[in-house]
Amino acid sequence: MEGYHKPDQQKLQALKDTANRLRISSIQATTAAGSGHPTSCCSAAEIMAVLFFHAMRYKPQDPRNPHNDRFVLSKGHAAPILYAVWAEAGFLPEAELLNLRKISSDLDGHPVPKQAFTDVATGSLGQGLGAACGMAYTGKYFDKASYRVYCMLGDGEMSEGSVWEAMAFAGIYKLDNLVAILDINRLGQSDPAPLQHQLDVYQKRCEAFGWHAIIVDGHSVEELCKAFGQAKHQPTAIIAKTFKGRGISGIEDKESWHGKPLPKNMAEQIIQEIHSQIQSKKKILATPPQEDAPSVDITNIRMPTPPSYKVGDKIATRKAYGQALAKLGHASDRIIALDGDTKNSTFSEIFKKEHPDRFIECYIAEQNMVSIAVGCATRNRAIPFCSTFAAFFTRAFDQIRMAAISESNVNLCGSHCGVSIGEDGPSQMALEDLAMFRSVPMSTVFYPSDGVSTEKAVELAANTKGICFIRTSRPENAIIYNNNEDFQVGQAKVVLKSKDDQVTVIGAGVTLHEALAAADLLKKEKINIRVLDPFTIKPLDRKLILDSARATKGRILTVEDHYYEGGIGEAVSSAVVGEPGVTVTRLAVGQVPRSGKPAELLKMFGIDKDAIAQAVRGLVTKA
Repeated sequence: MEGYHKPDQQKLQALKDTANRLRISSIQATTAAGSGHPTSCCSAAEIMAVLFFHAMRYKPQDPRNPHNDRFVLSKGHAAPILYAVWAEAGFLPEAELLNLRKISSDLDGHPVPKQAFTDVATGSLGQGLGAACGMAYTGKYFDKASYRVYCMLGDGEMSEGSVWEAMAFAGIYKLDNLVAILDINRLGQSDPAPLQHQLDVYQKRCEAFGWHAIIVDGHSVEELCKAFGQAKHQPTAIIAKTFKGRGISGIEDKESWHGKPLPKNMAEQIIQEIHSQIQSKKKILATPPQEDAPSVDITNIRMPTPPSYKVGDKIATRKAYGQALAKLGHASDRIIALDGDTKNSTFSEIFKKEHPDRFIECYIAEQNMVSIAVGCATRNRAIPFCSTFAAFFTRAFDQIRMAAISESNVNLCGSHCGVSIGEDGPSQMALEDLAMFRSVPMSTVFYPSDGVSTEKAVELAANTKGICFIRTSRPENAIIYNNNEDFQVGQAKVVLKSKDDQVTVIGAGVTLHEALAAADLLKKEKINIRVLDPFTIKPLDRKLILDSARATKGRILTVEDHYYEGGIGEAVSSAVVGEPGVTVTRLAVGQVPRSGKPAELLKMFGIDKDAIAQAVRGLVTKA
């Protein structure tokens, strides 16, 4: 970045005027809405004015242009000032600001991507910087472009551990195209923030994480201009001392005003006071970006060759995932992989070996890994696949939930699911992951049962919108599908059938193979079962399940390496609820497990071939 040139007095005054207009708009919008956070907006007015009308390079009529600088408002409750900025820039009609929080308006209480100028949803605090890191990493290492990424955080959210995960990531990868602005306005929602105005402590913390940290008066446009003009070979943190409710006499720096709009009479009086300080109505034009981001097409990405497995050969689906991901990486240089220091267990290390420049080691910080992936996926710049033990995605559920609100296209692969992992014990066993991912809106949940279906799941996930979860297992299981088998989202497979089937057994992963073994046991007793592989647990192939149930006297038995709550059994039960004559019997893990050999644990928790055979006998005898 070029050296700092101090703006002339006319420009400085214009920036002060802009800041005051942003204050007025934020107060007007929140008063009209009868809710919102005007005081949180007012502390950031000068920051936003200098950022958007001095530091940033962007096309105001094309907010998602790939060449534009990026901005993430991590303190999402200050959304009204973000909307005010885009009205000031000419993208939004000023009158629309008065529709804040109305059901008829896109201007929600917190930023969401239905707004063209919002890349990621924020509002659950502490997540914006991670997404900004993903954008900055993409800009520096994948796009190799000159766009910069700015993220504004509030001091309240600096208590979130995920902020410091992101700080560490940016420092490790020397994201010198990333600027975090800390709006240190002293007051939280119900109490002052823990450090209040101890700016030197914030500075030392940022520096310890590998950042260049500058303390400024956050209400001085001149100091802000100078801070934004500093270029270093590391990420920059601008620590801005501000006052909550700045410019609102009687409320500035006072507690108990968080999230409260000004009453109409008070608002009118304050607006007059602020208006009297504005010297010119002239607006500052945004500076256009340097156009050097490559054009990217991430649609219709297909495996370069079909699967090459042999029926009967054994491979763990976690290894098949690693092989499939590496293979897909040859189809597009925008397939990227992220892992949380488990790459030699999830087998994403195969991708790293073949595509080292597109592998991001996120270390043991799963929340941040998901946020990084969300940032990488913005503006359709990349297709990220994150992998770790499925159990560890539970700690990132809020990031996954927000990724769905962000309409993000990210793919998450969780390995080591269920008791079948064996001796590592319950802390490593994902037994609630299906419930978690099924609850995410518009998610797709893949549960492949062999190498062929795993490879197909990876390819489908890359081309499926929304949050995709692929559940992989540790034990090696036989290949059951031919390489030319066609798989689709929401399409189950009948793996075993005859005209005399008496029960439909639905299993996935390890339990599908146990069901096939149970079928062999039962056949000796002249009991035939139909075995179904759902492939996707969400969406579920309701039609095939019902057709199979009707062909087997209405009897369905589900068996899963997961807790009873929220897994395959509940998914099937909800799919067939109300269907006359159809009953669902469920086998699942009923309590917190323990260490042991996989076969011992499957037996202990009643989800192995013997338990399945016994349950089938019970259903047939009952009839």
